[in-house]
Amino acid sequence: MKTSEQLRKDFIEYWTSHPRNFKEVPNVSLIPNVDSTLLFVNSGMFPLAPYLGGQPHPLGKRLVDIQRCLRTNYDEMIEIGDNRHTLMFEMIGDWSLGDFTKQEQIPWILDFWVEVCGMDPKRLYVTVFAGDDDAKRDTEAIEVWQRAFAKYGVKAEFTEDINNIPSNLEEGANWPYRIFPYPKKKNWWERAHAPGELGGPTSEMFYDMGFIEKEDENYHVNDDSGRFIEIGNNVFMEYKLSSDMKWIPLEQKNIDFGGGFERVAMIVQDKKDIFETDIYESIIQKVEELSRKEYKSDGKDNEYTRFFIILADHSRAATFILADGVYPSNKDQGYILRRFIRRLVRYGLKLGIDRNFTKDLAIAVIEKMSYAYPNLKENENMIVDEIEKEEIKFRRTLDKGLKELDRIKNENIIDGKMAFYIYETYGFPFEMTLDELNIAENDAEILETEFKAEEKKHRDQSRAGAEQKFKGGLADASVETTKLHTAHHLLLAAMQKLVDPNIKQKGSNITAERLRMDFNFDRKLTPEEIQKVEELVNQKISESLKVERVEMPKEEAEKIGAQMEFGMKYPDVVSVYVVGDPQSILDSDWNSDEIFSKEFCGGPHVQNTSELAEGVKRFKIVEQENVGAGVKRIKARLI
Repeated sequence: MKTSEQLRKDFIEYWTSHPRNFKEVPNVSLIPNVDSTLLFVNSGMFPLAPYLGGQPHPLGKRLVDIQRCLRTNYDEMIEIGDNRHTLMFEMIGDWSLGDFTKQEQIPWILDFWVEVCGMDPKRLYVTVFAGDDDAKRDTEAIEVWQRAFAKYGVKAEFTEDINNIPSNLEEGANWPYRIFPYPKKKNWWERAHAPGELGGPTSEMFYDMGFIEKEDENYHVNDDSGRFIEIGNNVFMEYKLSSDMKWIPLEQKNIDFGGGFERVAMIVQDKKDIFETDIYESIIQKVEELSRKEYKSDGKDNEYTRFFIILADHSRAATFILADGVYPSNKDQGYILRRFIRRLVRYGLKLGIDRNFTKDLAIAVIEKMSYAYPNLKENENMIVDEIEKEEIKFRRTLDKGLKELDRIKNENIIDGKMAFYIYETYGFPFEMTLDELNIAENDAEILETEFKAEEKKHRDQSRAGAEQKFKGGLADASVETTKLHTAHHLLLAAMQKLVDPNIKQKGSNITAERLRMDFNFDRKLTPEEIQKVEELVNQKISESLKVERVEMPKEEAEKIGAQMEFGMKYPDVVSVYVVGDPQSILDSDWNSDEIFSKEFCGGPHVQNTSELAEGVKRFKIVEQENVGAGVKRIKARLI
């Protein structure tokens, strides 16, 4: 059996070998450092966002990576428990930044499925964009797929009828129809319907598992039955939304392939669900040991299977979030982490695990995944300590909260106000209350609105459901956000020069209204330090310094002292933004005293610091916070 570790190597080797010759992009933290629209990195294309619109990538136009991702919406959370859905997952991806076309991509990806992964081409089916008033049907993709399938002796006819599928694997072996049209809802990619957004038709790939995981009313390859598993999606990024909201041809046409690593491993290892693969094997075994129950009975789901899956998924998510420097809290990423840990405890109890156990699952995750993510092992002590502390804290009120929920269920009195009371009094995340009371998705939306309204009365800003603030779209490149990206560089340099040269960035978030920077420091800045930092930043703004993007080998960038985000992985060739005297930059004199800031970054930035003062604005630090042990946070604005 091919292990997940070997599959990981095979994927990278396939795309980096001749004739593809891709360059590997290092995976990044789950915590976005450039995109204010996201709470967590939720797709493999995230590290590529600045380059999809035309900005050159330092590694070239052909890129490949495996990126850790996390999705946290309620509708995605309630899917956890079947054979194929997870919140924490890895996405395999490859990209063409205006280079090759679907004429090359489609045959390559089919070759990968068949020749590298060993998939049976007779069990593969694909979908294409059906066409509408905005864009025509993707007939090119249809024709290329047909030629690609023919290489393996498989007839792949197109049919308008999406229900024209074989009844079983035996019939599928000689089934002629393999290409189906779907509308925008299924086969069109865009992240936010706004001017400047990129988009285009997609072509999804499905593998016939040969069994129906759950009954459905209308069977087709993209239904909810689980028979056909989506394993990957080619996004042909060919259009851009104009200012009058019309899709127009994109000058640089890109291709973005993304595939589910866990799902591919399931098929490669001939398993019926992803939690039977070696990725989750040690976690499932640990839960069996702790609960003294079986994950499955005679190879079939039992009454406990769903609880095992939730523990396996959430323990991976919590462990990875902690490793990326987030601590449990009542807001943003910390709130999501707290929600995962508390759901772990609750579903552990459903399995009869009545002692502290989350650290055991975290250790199992670390032991399995640290070969690919060394930061897990490096932060093991912190991870184990923090997850256990949160578990102990929650267990103190868990029994009382469950009794209160039983009373609410019996009296049928649940509303958003009551859900907030449960949250405030017993520490139950809103989603856990929904779980316990078996609230339907439509009713959940009403309760959430009421919950947030009640919460707003008690706090200055919304703390729950924080992910709803992050709506999507490619990295924000608006004028105001771009200015604050540059201000962020000036702030870091000023603090290193005036407060402590050992200060390093440990995370950031930038919107059009403010910048936020997390950094290592053991105390808050004094009023005097804040004043001096503000004065220095404003001085550099008034000096009209040049802001220049330079590509150079990572080793050279490190030698000249370019700042990098703590814990972040970078490729062999990096993009460095330099702020300083125009002549020094022109002479490439990176060690000149006239260079104020040098920092690894993908952008976007202004061209001159004077742009930050437009509208007679000045840089101002507006808030300081404690984030965790040895980590502080500053928020600043241009006002």
